[in-house]
Amino acid sequence: MPDTRPALVFDRELILKYDKPGPRYTSYPTAPHFHENFQRQEYIEEIQRTNSIHQPPPISLYIHLPFCQSVCYFCGCNVHFTKDRSLGTRYVERLLAEMKALSPMLHPQRQVIQIHWGGGTPTFISASVLERLFNGIQEYFNIADNAEIGVEIDPREVQPEHFDLFAQCGFNRISMGIQDFDPKVQEAVHRIQPEKLTRSVIRRCRELGLESINIDLMYGLPHQTAESFQRTVDRIIDMDPDRIAVFNFAYLPQMIKHQRALPKEALPVPMEKLAILEMVVRRFQEAGYLFIGMDHFSRPDDELNRALEKRTLYRNFQGYTTQAGCDLYGIGVTSIGQVGRCYVQNLKKTAAYEAAIDQHGLAVFRGVQLTDDDLLRRDVITRLMCHFVLYKKEIEDLHGIHFDKTFAGAMEGLRPMEEDGLVSLYSDRIEVQPLGRLLVRNIAMHFDAYLGRSAGKARFSRTV
Repeated sequence: MPDTRPALVFDRELILKYDKPGPRYTSYPTAPHFHENFQRQEYIEEIQRTNSIHQPPPISLYIHLPFCQSVCYFCGCNVHFTKDRSLGTRYVERLLAEMKALSPMLHPQRQVIQIHWGGGTPTFISASVLERLFNGIQEYFNIADNAEIGVEIDPREVQPEHFDLFAQCGFNRISMGIQDFDPKVQEAVHRIQPEKLTRSVIRRCRELGLESINIDLMYGLPHQTAESFQRTVDRIIDMDPDRIAVFNFAYLPQMIKHQRALPKEALPVPMEKLAILEMVVRRFQEAGYLFIGMDHFSRPDDELNRALEKRTLYRNFQGYTTQAGCDLYGIGVTSIGQVGRCYVQNLKKTAAYEAAIDQHGLAVFRGVQLTDDDLLRRDVITRLMCHFVLYKKEIEDLHGIHFDKTFAGAMEGLRPMEEDGLVSLYSDRIEVQPLGRLLVRNIAMHFDAYLGRSAGKARFSRTV
């Protein structure tokens, strides 16, 4: 098997050549191709179908807790900004009702092997209410003893009672946003988060014995330079998290109104953004972190890296994960599920979601049924994005196709990338080279049959 762990190679000229908007491929087809003609009954029938097969897949649960007390101007998440914390109590009751509606459709022996609470800010909601939520998950689902249980926290919001709850309920993964420690950047993006506070939260997570701590950073924010952001990067390295995600800020003020509050003139110019990214790659690799894919780094002993080595790494709406082969059930407002041969998304507005749950028990807004061609292309794209290598015979055996004939156009489209050293095209495999790993989205795009269609005109972030 080709070595999957050589150091990432940064080539500014090639990045400039290939950098353009493109999907992140947390799904295929991507979310712009979900449609509102998808009906609640189609979702129910797909649940029933996957539940009745000989060996139904295990379950992953994503619970969306959308509330935040204040707006971070860079944020592109589905968030409900409010200071009224009573809304969280009412909302959790609807989450419990949605789970109660789903539970009878699932065979009781199907185990939940992954749970993730995202947001928003889950810790906006009090620990006592979150305890009721977790008790409901235990009541309605069969949780595996070794389940991966994670939560996103905001160091500015988390309380001692939250930590007590996480320890009591067996949470083993914590993710927290930092973005940048520079005071000038924090002021510009309306997120004041002192380094001392963040360190104390990480220290408490370590005391609780949490298996994995993930840190989120963001480059391309106002007032950032390679020099200033390196100070943040070096402090993160000193904190020694298990995983680090460094996201490229997508400035989309036409779509995300609160981004208009950012000082546009202070955003780093494209060449400075590239200098920041180059510094990030260099510093994290020098510190011993390994590049997992796109914008993620991990310590060598982390599960993500072991999954990359074994070619079992997977990608879904939660990003990179070691829990491949699950049916993913999205619970809560705007959550997206991946069940069998369909994707399904809940209503996007909290009030509409709650009303639908009260009326139907489910809150389906849109979705898509996957064709055989969708499943084939999703498999190809996922393997390239997650493993950096694809063996043609594996695809041929699973999908009953002749790879080079089926993907003749894609293979021809990859020739210029091969000439540039980004990818190697062999008779038996496609192998992404270290030079092409930052551009793996561009490589995957050659296998996307939807790009260029009407829904494909949706705005995507840039590939680097």
